[in-house]
Amino acid sequence: MKPVAFDDAETYEPEDGWRRVSMAGSDQFSFEWFEKPSGHSSPMHDHENEQVCLCLEGELTVATEDNSVTLQKNDSVLIESNETHRVENTGGELAVGLDVFAPGRSFDFWTDREE
Repeated sequence: MKPVAFDDAETYEPEDGWRRVSMAGSDQFSFEWFEKPSGHSSPMHDHENEQVCLCLEGELTVATEDNSVTLQKNDSVLIESNETHRVENTGGELAVGLDVFAPGRSFDFWTDREE
């Protein structure tokens, strides 16, 4: 067993107000809790990992090159491997979510990325 206490977990803030917290996981899957301020959007990007995005609080719009879906509390969406997408807080309050990645990944995806 490998517990991860939220307050002790590795944290990364790619941009002001966009915070990600690495929860328990492995090479096969990983969980990242995140919060986004109102109006914040990640850049369009893709990755080899399949991703499930679960909205815990607020409103998140997940957009791909072909369509978009708006998630409310407890809604989720599957983003396929290598599917170009972005996640935006389109609500008027802080949004909180949980991303699940398979295979698992680290924050290196953001820290080592070239713009």
